[in-house]
Amino acid sequence: MAQDELVVCLGRMYDDWTPELYAYKTFANRAGGHKALLQWVKKLTGRESSPSYVMEATGVYHEKLAYFLDERGDQVSIVLPNKISNYARTLDVKTVTDKTASEAIARFGLERKLDNWKRPKEIFKKLRQLTRERDQIVEERTRSKNQLHAEESEAEPNKNSLNRLKKRIVLLDKQEAEIQKEIAQLVKQDNEVSQLVDRISTIPGVALLTAATILAETNGFDLIRNRRQLASYAGFDVKQKLSGTSVKGKPRISKKGNKYLRKAMYFPALTAIRHQKNLKDLYARLVSTHGIKMKAAVAAQRKVLELTYTLYKTNTIYDKNHLEKETQRNGQESMVAS
Repeated sequence: MAQDELVVCLGRMYDDWTPELYAYKTFANRAGGHKALLQWVKKLTGRESSPSYVMEATGVYHEKLAYFLDERGDQVSIVLPNKISNYARTLDVKTVTDKTASEAIARFGLERKLDNWKRPKEIFKKLRQLTRERDQIVEERTRSKNQLHAEESEAEPNKNSLNRLKKRIVLLDKQEAEIQKEIAQLVKQDNEVSQLVDRISTIPGVALLTAATILAETNGFDLIRNRRQLASYAGFDVKQKLSGTSVKGKPRISKKGNKYLRKAMYFPALTAIRHQKNLKDLYARLVSTHGIKMKAAVAAQRKVLELTYTLYKTNTIYDKNHLEKETQRNGQESMVAS
């Protein structure tokens, strides 16, 4: 799935569970291309068949086709990118292209029992638009402030340039305030979302903007089945390369996930480290182990993100002793297993 192009692979599963990929074609990612895709599928599968469409959640580029198929009542499944990439590694594919990627998605859909995609609530789509717009404004304001600092530090700064930069920063401040107000009003309009935001916001460091971003980027946790999957979706999952005794790569987060989620957890985690004893102890223990503060901070970010999902699933508010209870429970389970 790309902005202008759909790379499609058509497959089927025989009675002996043998998959076959038998057709491949590229279509434009717009209304005309979507109609041409349907005609192609009907021609090759027969008008009486009910094919299932499986696609990877690639940013927003998959949404046009997903909405088009959903309006027709077709079966649609949307898979998180990390699932596809992990599955593709198990295939004997040496060269990765758009065609081989589409084949991997087709095989995945044939071999797995996937949940049907449900159109997200309109509020989550609007929240995602607003939170991402705010993120872009904050980035632009940071660049403008850095540029202003550089201009002011020159021997003979240009006054007109300074004035324009200052006006730009004031405008960006105003736009950010407008967006924050829109987000707050939007959340208040939906009682269910408002209550969920209030529960998530009981976590130290997590406020309205962070809670709204998490819900917007996960469609209200619709695609998430457990905490580990949420961490992987955000790119907080750990990857490590090990081979025999000679290859021992350092473990690090994959970053192959939703960058907006990772960015949203940065400041809340720093606040949680200061105010939550268990996270503070975790941070101190990790820093003392490997001496890298950023790695310890990332671990705290993951913990806070996972905690938001726990509050969502259990329909409870934040308990400052939650992590301690969880640690004790895990320890008891380990003792029983041994």
